[in-house]
Amino acid sequence: MTNLLNKRRAGVLLHITSLPGTDKQGDLGKEAYNFVNFLHDSKVSVWQTLPLGMTHADGSPYQCLSAHAGNPGLIDIDGLVELGWLQLSEKCEECQGPPAFNRSCLIAKAYHGFLVHADRRDWDEFAHFTQEKAFWLDDFALFIALRDLFNQQCWNQWPKPYKERDSKALREARHRLSTAIEEIKFEQYVFFRQWMALKAYANEHGVLMFGDIPIFVSYDSSDVWANREVFKLDESGEMPVVTGVPPDYFSVTGQRWGNPHYDWNYLKKTHFAWWVERMQTQLEQFDILRIDHFRGLEAAWEISADEPTAQNGRWVKAPGKALLHAIKSRLGSIPLVAEDLGIITDEVEEIRDEFGLPGMKILQFAFGSGPDNPYLPDHYERNCVVYTGTHDNDTTVGWTRSINDNDRNYAYEYLGNPSISLHCALIQAALGSVANLAIIPMQDILELGSEARMNTPGTTAGNWKWRFQWNQLSHERASRFAHLVSLFNRN
Repeated sequence: MTNLLNKRRAGVLLHITSLPGTDKQGDLGKEAYNFVNFLHDSKVSVWQTLPLGMTHADGSPYQCLSAHAGNPGLIDIDGLVELGWLQLSEKCEECQGPPAFNRSCLIAKAYHGFLVHADRRDWDEFAHFTQEKAFWLDDFALFIALRDLFNQQCWNQWPKPYKERDSKALREARHRLSTAIEEIKFEQYVFFRQWMALKAYANEHGVLMFGDIPIFVSYDSSDVWANREVFKLDESGEMPVVTGVPPDYFSVTGQRWGNPHYDWNYLKKTHFAWWVERMQTQLEQFDILRIDHFRGLEAAWEISADEPTAQNGRWVKAPGKALLHAIKSRLGSIPLVAEDLGIITDEVEEIRDEFGLPGMKILQFAFGSGPDNPYLPDHYERNCVVYTGTHDNDTTVGWTRSINDNDRNYAYEYLGNPSISLHCALIQAALGSVANLAIIPMQDILELGSEARMNTPGTTAGNWKWRFQWNQLSHERASRFAHLVSLFNRN
């Protein structure tokens, strides 16, 4: 859809939470800028992250509380101090301790500091932000304030007037919770302000930001609460069916994601307005976008809500072509990548190819089924994105340790029996392939094993927690990676 993806490039996959730092997870502070500097020095022009949304307790960026809002957990607290809106020396009466241990408390304090110390330019910027984003921000801020009021319960467990969005109840809630609502809007203002500053810095240093859009949204989200007509829900707001995928490479029982399905008939009648607005928000934040589970735009696996696994379900058609035409007509040609992994049909490939979208190639999938395997590099075309592995795979070092001898020997022979380690050979194969874009996870650059895996599909515990440290990036590793980027003309 755009020529950004037509140039030969190298990229690195690293989520913001995986950046180094002293807090519980990485954020948008100085280490993010240091990472841009590393990419720039390596002649790498793409930084791919996972979705930046506000997560639930499990930390999954693919199950967020809003399709639009950013994650306040990524806000750089030091940046608020530098603006003069926050003093870390203060005690917090509410949490009875140093506020440095309570991020939401710190941001609330920064909001009150903003009220006192912000200049006219900041006030105008905040007012413009809340007005421009009102189409999602007003509902989101009220949703989060009510969710906090009702002890983080899912919206379908709220008292009926709030669950059903009774106009009088919501009007009274907006008045009663006005301070909390303004603080939530301020959180989003700060997140977007910091993210856009980081993106501008990256772009100035020749680095494009590559984001990810989960095809489905969480049931417990402001999107579903405020837009029930967009989704397949019964009269009481419950889900009769949920999303997932049938048994596959990752799971013998499939994956029961539990997200609501879209009511595509309603979306078609509204010219896909909800989807277009969602894409518009993401395009402001990123230069390139990937649609996760792209095949769901042609047909999605629908499971009865009372089924415990994804084994029993059916494929339900979706109007992917009409949706992409609507997005293109409203937003123009945009740089989209199709995550076309899994059970891919001719119809899915037809949609992908009609819009000229690059698909994905995973080298870890290449060496188990003979010379016709589509993930082998000799089958690639330029218009694709190749990865050694993704956030859903083991690290490449971990993968090389887990495969059988036949697959390992086949991989070595296919790659020309190199004298280097197999995981290094795969990085070299990705960068040396004809694919326009080659993405290497940071774990693979650092030569880390399975302990550094980001996510194991079909599981909920222990994921999304990996972080790297700069001392893991030796001068030798950084120099070798930069050399390969230049060697294969990706700088």
